[in-house]
Amino acid sequence: MVLKQYMFIIHFVSQFCHKFIGFIFGENTHFLIRTLSANNEYLKNNGLHLILPPNQILKEKMITMNKSWIGLAGLTVLICCTVFMTSCKQAPQAQPGASYATMKVEVSDKVLSSSYSATIRGRQDIDIYPQVSGTIERVCVTEGEKVRKGQVLFIIDQVPYKAALRTATANVAAARAGLKTAELNYNSSKELYSQKVISLVNLETVENNFLTAEAQLAQAEAQEVNARNNLSYTEVKSPSDGVVGSLPYRAGALVSASMPQPLTTVSDNSDMYVYFSMTENQLLALTRQYGTMDEALKNMPEVELRLNDNSMYGQKGRIESISGVIDRQTGTVTARVVFPNESRLLHSGASGTVMLPSTYRGCIVIPQGATVQMQDKTMAYKVVDGKAVSTLITVAGINDGREYIVLEGLNAGDEIVSEGAGLVREGMQIK
Repeated sequence: MVLKQYMFIIHFVSQFCHKFIGFIFGENTHFLIRTLSANNEYLKNNGLHLILPPNQILKEKMITMNKSWIGLAGLTVLICCTVFMTSCKQAPQAQPGASYATMKVEVSDKVLSSSYSATIRGRQDIDIYPQVSGTIERVCVTEGEKVRKGQVLFIIDQVPYKAALRTATANVAAARAGLKTAELNYNSSKELYSQKVISLVNLETVENNFLTAEAQLAQAEAQEVNARNNLSYTEVKSPSDGVVGSLPYRAGALVSASMPQPLTTVSDNSDMYVYFSMTENQLLALTRQYGTMDEALKNMPEVELRLNDNSMYGQKGRIESISGVIDRQTGTVTARVVFPNESRLLHSGASGTVMLPSTYRGCIVIPQGATVQMQDKTMAYKVVDGKAVSTLITVAGINDGREYIVLEGLNAGDEIVSEGAGLVREGMQIK
């Protein structure tokens, strides 16, 4: 049957080309010869002469040219026929008797692990800035050193701040002496006023001088405290236990509280915070699985961490919190997992993958190849009396990329197409 179709196509194309080429080149040849001859006669009558070869030679030339065109046209037809026959030969033929793998649906317990890209941070990442300006006199730590709370990290030039403290101390002493003098005058004036020696105005003037001396002493004492604090700030200390980060500033560098880059960062790496994002659908599925978010945080299993080199971290962590606000731009929420880090293998700023297990008990599990996605619907094919019957199913929002947890649409004992469901059609013979 196919051979007859090929022969018919070849015969039709050859007949068409023969008529077409004959029409174009055959009649056009005679027409061209007649036109050239007539024009030559006209030129002769007007005193001009066009040298043309004899008609027979001209016709032979045109025929030679026509043969070349005919050969080219024939080659084109041959190529088209060859391509058509090859494409017909390679076209997939329907196989109504094709067999498909099937499986019996069973109820089982299943643990699915979902992976999420994560970033690793220390429990505290504290940027260290100086509180006073000056030149770094000494760097007391090295990068990566483990430090304790209160340990000195940097010493800034103390000479101007020691001088400021001495000046403030002297001002306090002078203010204190002035207060004593004002107090003596005030007490003496009160005696004189009681004896009617001085007027009330004089007494009040002396009293005001005494109060001014008290205020000046308080001001001098405050300046002394400020000078003492500034001197103490020349020793930059660690605010917590942790590990020292990079040290971009060395001895001799001029630093201040307003500089853009910190002196260093102290990271508390005893426990590490690992942050990852969950979609809104995953959050809803998690909440429905455990009832409430508080129950989910309380009862969720421990999670694992895959490091950047694809190795698994030796200790498991627990999800400590999930943010209560969905990001409007990404549509995700941020979850935080706490991992112990006694070995200091984890470092702040690193990345990894959180492996979150989800346990389903008494559930139906089918391979993803047994389903067909139709917009927002998921469909599977049951095998009923040997034929495919489509059915809508509801699957859990969490999956491992290989299998689905079926929540609705299938029952234990149902037989379904397990592979190649996308090629199956309604009512197709399966078995």
